Amino acid sequence: MNNYNTLKELIAIDSPTGYTDNACKYVFNLLTSYGYTPEYTNKGAVKCALGKNPTLAIAAHIDTLGAIVSGIKPNGTLSFSLLGGLSLTGAEGEYVKIVTHSGKIYTGTILINNPSVHANNEKEKTERSIKSMHIRVDAEVYSKDDVEKLGIGVGDIICVDVKYQELESGYIKSRFLDNKAGCYVLFELARRLKEQGKEVPVEIFFSNYEEVGHGGTVGYSSTVKELLVIDMGVLGDDCQGNEVSCSICAKDSSGPYDYEFRKKLVDLANKNKIPYKVDVYPFYGSDGSAALRAGNDFKVALIGMGVAASHGTERTHKKGIEATIDLCMAYVNQQF
Repeated sequence: MNNYNTLKELIAIDSPTGYTDNACKYVFNLLTSYGYTPEYTNKGAVKCALGKNPTLAIAAHIDTLGAIVSGIKPNGTLSFSLLGGLSLTGAEGEYVKIVTHSGKIYTGTILINNPSVHANNEKEKTERSIKSMHIRVDAEVYSKDDVEKLGIGVGDIICVDVKYQELESGYIKSRFLDNKAGCYVLFELARRLKEQGKEVPVEIFFSNYEEVGHGGTVGYSSTVKELLVIDMGVLGDDCQGNEVSCSICAKDSSGPYDYEFRKKLVDLANKNKIPYKVDVYPFYGSDGSAALRAGNDFKVALIGMGVAASHGTERTHKKGIEATIDLCMAYVNQQF
């Protein structure tokens, strides 16, 4: 089994969309420590060539879901707007950090308005929406002025606590396995190739705006012809995937992925006895679909470990992560 310290460390770094610099710096420094020469794109993504003139890019996204302060209510609680598709039913009761403009951090909790059942017997019937919810700040504040004196204001970033746990059973449960588990796959790919002393025409790419749809649109090397996206595999009643396999996506909401590329991946999984499931994701988009919409002339495929309860309190298994690493390695070794 692999060492998962880098996954744990990356997940611990808050990186909701628009606030990814610290996580990108971690990736940059980690790849440098492996002996590579990563670089930043103009938008702040990290890319790293594993050899000269890369023709294959393998991408994962480092940004996560979160929220942003959109107003201060007269009673001293915060209204908020979502960064990406955070599930509010799953976010209710979650602890958060509020990062002010000056960098000071306060803590708080996402709650429904009038949250005490002893004062609100309609609580369970209320629809969870940003209009019916607020953030309670862990400070003695009773008014808008009290909150403003703390330095909290509109535009401050709200980071949801991750609750990472690595279990003896092989399961890992945490927020934001979508898609820091995918980033971990890229870490391991780079580490193993360096360990083997192998240079390949591959670029690994850590996008930083995937959750809002434009992370994977630009920034790749001009020589890239194929894009393999590593992102979470969907689990659900209408899906085939599971947490101990690598999901190979045939189609998502944006349409089908490249058939021949997908076929090669399936054949390699069969040949190497890598556990996999081919799947169709009913409500999903990726950096691959964003890259295609942006007009990139790439052949695109999408794979990833199965992740349960996506955009909520997620869970995957080391077997699924390792299957995804193994399939990436098999594809790179076959091509180069």
